[in-house]
Amino acid sequence: MGEYIIDGGFPIAGKIKASGNKNAALPCIAAVLLTDEPVILRNIPEIEDVQVMFEIFAALGGKVETLQPNAYRLRIGDIADSTVPTALAQRIRASILFAGPLLARLGKVVLPPPGGDVIGRRRLDTHFLAFAELGAKAEIAEAFTFTANPLKGSDIFLDEASVTGTENAIMAAVLAKGKTVLTNAASEPHVQDLCRMLVSMGAKIEGIGSNILRISGVKKLSGCDFTIGADFMEVGSFIGLAAVTGGDLQIEGIRPQDLRPAKIAFGKLGICWTHEGSVLHVPKKQAMEVNYDLGGMIPKIDDAPWPGFPPDLTSIITVVATQVKGTVLIHEKMFESRMFFVDKLIGMGARIVLCDPHRAVVSGPAKLQGSEMTSPDVRAGMAMLIAAMCAEGRSVIRNIYQIERGYENLVERLSALGAKIARKKTPAG
Repeated sequence: MGEYIIDGGFPIAGKIKASGNKNAALPCIAAVLLTDEPVILRNIPEIEDVQVMFEIFAALGGKVETLQPNAYRLRIGDIADSTVPTALAQRIRASILFAGPLLARLGKVVLPPPGGDVIGRRRLDTHFLAFAELGAKAEIAEAFTFTANPLKGSDIFLDEASVTGTENAIMAAVLAKGKTVLTNAASEPHVQDLCRMLVSMGAKIEGIGSNILRISGVKKLSGCDFTIGADFMEVGSFIGLAAVTGGDLQIEGIRPQDLRPAKIAFGKLGICWTHEGSVLHVPKKQAMEVNYDLGGMIPKIDDAPWPGFPPDLTSIITVVATQVKGTVLIHEKMFESRMFFVDKLIGMGARIVLCDPHRAVVSGPAKLQGSEMTSPDVRAGMAMLIAAMCAEGRSVIRNIYQIERGYENLVERLSALGAKIARKKTPAG
């Protein structure tokens, strides 16, 4: 257990390298189960969620070898068990991503209900629908049991563009007999990374980056050497942090195309950046003023499936809006509990009206005061950290396990940029 102690009011400045996308790393780790050959994964972030996925992989009979920082060789010859361990599944929602590969390799998987962030109802229906369309049968008790012999390609229309639902469907379909057409598929950059990895293993996938994927099943996949793309959620967090602290920041290793939706949203708050190749620059001088819609109407920043504004950046941009001159409506359409953390910001002095579980009106700029807070989930925790770094005085953030599940070596990396942040161990319990 631990907590962050943060003294606010210090601008960050310097250079930082973007970590690998955790939401790509997790399904790519699960996808290693689709082959009995070794797979090398590079640019893997050193975070809690990755370590839990490695533990599940090892429990199923796999071996994980560290090649160098952020690079691993994984192999699972014979899968020891078709059951994902309950204690590990409850620690991470991404545990559900082992369902598709296990079903494809063994024709059976037993999956306890996955854990993860508490940000509202997170449906599993899309996974069930996709597996059923591929010929699997489901039994629902204390755990979910799927069986199929064999999986068969199908024309599938997903009931929602679920990221993990799409990823599970893809991983099951690549070894299924025949052709699969996956319509209303999620197309986020991390879904694209998974597809590219599978193609490098010998999978046949057409339409990568679109919401219609055409998959021709193959009998066997091989190993590969694959590099995970940059975490655009982390990059967006650092952009917001630089803006609200008045810092000058250079972020290396980015993929500009992944940031286009975020650039529109941040632009509504008078925040901009430039990029040259894979290097992004957030300049010190920002307008930090709301750009009103035509007719002087209050603008709205709302999330949506890709290529809409990413829901994982909603918490981040809410904090940023508290430091911008003007009024903006934040509309979180996808998770009904994600906005509940704003009471902590209000306690720090933010001017926010929470209209309902999905909408908040933010007026700024507001002078924030240091506070004691507890992180409820990965992104809200990072939002609290950003608020603390632009606040006056000292803040304490507890339950930082939730933050470190998604952000790599934060204290060391931010301290190198001039942040006044320390990690303190606290007694368990």
